[in-house]
Amino acid sequence: MTERNRLLRWIPLLFVPLWSTGFIGAKYGLPYAEPFTLLSIRMYLTLGAFLLLINLYQARWPDLRGALHSLVVGVLVHTCYLGGVFSAISSGMSAGLAALLVGLQPILTALLAWSLMGERIAVAQWIGLAFGLIGVGMVLLLGKSGSETIIYTPATLLYTLVALTGITLGTLYQKRYCTGVNLLTGTFYQFLATATLMTLLALLFETRQVHWVPPFVLALLWLVFGLSVGAILLLMLMIREGEAARVASYFYLTPPVTAVMAWLLFDEQLTSWAMAGIVLTAVGVYLVVRSKRR
Repeated sequence: MTERNRLLRWIPLLFVPLWSTGFIGAKYGLPYAEPFTLLSIRMYLTLGAFLLLINLYQARWPDLRGALHSLVVGVLVHTCYLGGVFSAISSGMSAGLAALLVGLQPILTALLAWSLMGERIAVAQWIGLAFGLIGVGMVLLLGKSGSETIIYTPATLLYTLVALTGITLGTLYQKRYCTGVNLLTGTFYQFLATATLMTLLALLFETRQVHWVPPFVLALLWLVFGLSVGAILLLMLMIREGEAARVASYFYLTPPVTAVMAWLLFDEQLTSWAMAGIVLTAVGVYLVVRSKRR
């Protein structure tokens, strides 16, 4: 195994914790700004960070076709997914339920990759996908101590459906059309599309009031540098180097890791159901990844 392949094997271990902090960042930031306003500010700061990285590494800009494909990925992966999740949480849906619904993405991605892109899904992988989904459900629906009411409305369900569809189609589109695009410049175009659409949505539907208090600033900085720069670049790299179904399987680890973070940061107790769900999810991801390597 080459040194490059060894490094690629460790990327998911870094990606999953980073991606899992997205819900925590939303929880800290949304009380001080509306979702589209928060996301538009985040996107503009991210564009500035990527311009610095592009100049630092002298990254090559894509041609017109590559730029257009990257803009489409930005609409799907960032605008639809982030806008949907943030809007659902801001409208009253619990972060846990939103994560569970968006956690259906690996199943949908595997089905679409199999039917549209010809990727072969082995029996062990299907079993792993099923284990992962059951484990996520155990963590989020049975993993809370005490009695909690799950609140959702048709609007919040619609928001999560938009997020689920966006991240699923965006993953497949990125794999199909953007593998030859430079990661830095391609992602810059993705965020450019997102910044434009988020600004338009904020102008049309929000008051655009922001409370610049320390918790909001810290959450915003983390969302920019931890998520938009760090996690997104790792995600695009994994999509380019791996199969769509295999990359999607890592999203199963997001809700369990988020639950552990909430336990550490907010003293939310993990029940035996939650711990069992975490183990089942880890087994499911292992089956998906291991069987594909073989």
